[in-house]
Amino acid sequence: MTNFERLTAALDGNAALQRRAALAALSLTVMSGEVARTLKIGARIAVTPGAAPGSAFSLATTEANWAEFAKPVPDVGFQSLVGMQRMGHLKVAGDMVAYGRNLIFLEQLFAALRPDALAETVVPVGEPMIEPAIGRYLRLDLNGRPHRIYFEEAGEGIPLVCLHTAGADGRQYRALLNDAEITRRFRVIVFDLPWHGKSSPPPGFEREAYKLTTDLYVDTVMAFCRALKLERPVVMGCSIGGRAVLHLALRHGDYFRAAIGLQAATHAEAGADTRLRDLGVLFRPDVHGQEAAAGSVACLISPTSPNAERWETLWHYMQGGPGIFMGDLNYYFADGDLRNGLLDGLDTKKCPLHLLTGEYDLSATPELTAELAKLVNATSFQVMKGLGHFPMSESPQQFRRYLLPVLDRIAG
Repeated sequence: MTNFERLTAALDGNAALQRRAALAALSLTVMSGEVARTLKIGARIAVTPGAAPGSAFSLATTEANWAEFAKPVPDVGFQSLVGMQRMGHLKVAGDMVAYGRNLIFLEQLFAALRPDALAETVVPVGEPMIEPAIGRYLRLDLNGRPHRIYFEEAGEGIPLVCLHTAGADGRQYRALLNDAEITRRFRVIVFDLPWHGKSSPPPGFEREAYKLTTDLYVDTVMAFCRALKLERPVVMGCSIGGRAVLHLALRHGDYFRAAIGLQAATHAEAGADTRLRDLGVLFRPDVHGQEAAAGSVACLISPTSPNAERWETLWHYMQGGPGIFMGDLNYYFADGDLRNGLLDGLDTKKCPLHLLTGEYDLSATPELTAELAKLVNATSFQVMKGLGHFPMSESPQQFRRYLLPVLDRIAG
């Protein structure tokens, strides 16, 4: 039986979780099959038998599913509460706004059900050092409006333009910018999309609702590349960036040397329960939208990813602008959907396409990427073991094992 009593000690030694628990002040019901427990959250965590009145919401699944969730390394789809909800393994009923408001907190809290935390490896920096990446701003007109776009670069050789995920920014590629084996042959260039990271929105943004479209995304990437006068660059993107490389290869395949799609698919898998997105939990005045965004994507990270890298990845989401993640999802789920026959025109001989997808991704799943690879006759396709939706950010060392052979092939 799953030992839910472990949750009573979840706050011990965790000052951040203690502060959040004191502010949460809510009760919820946990169902394990037909057995109900009430979890009361405050300055301390109390677990009592039965379903007490006044619970904000309930989390219900089978004992077998809770047991799988509680393993040190659970199976795909059981790595988080939202992951189980997304896959239809966990039923959430009640106040969904209260649930969405506390996603990250609940994930941290219920992680206490796992008896053996992954060993934390912290590598000391040693002597002070300056990283090789250089940051600059590019000023340009895009679709008739002035923009100021921030980018970082390191290395020399073949240009490698990297596209970040929805609602995040170029910091996700921090490890690539510091990888001497890569920068010896590739000029790694990472830019923040307008509205993201250190790239400002265009003047007048306060009067509009941000919404990313296929045309806007492709135009932005091409304007950036041409402004830097890049010759035959490689483009690599993850998530929405993984979709964008498909559109770029379709429209500008003769310009790019190759395309690398990380977590790329013709469309995104919304999951069994879309209420977190459909209820607008990511952009409400009574919810911290950026924390909810982090909570909604935490389920896409592999349970074996290093804790420090996992939390830095989530921190980037917590820092996004209001409504930006929602605006990016317009492209990911709707406007950029490629189940429309357009991929018939993608020529992977003209623009080689390499696909890499993490096994723990519940959005652009390995199965979806396999379908894409077959559809377009991809140059290469591999499932990355022990990785999720953010391979370059959540576990850089594991990711480079899969990326280096692809870069060798391109450089050769």
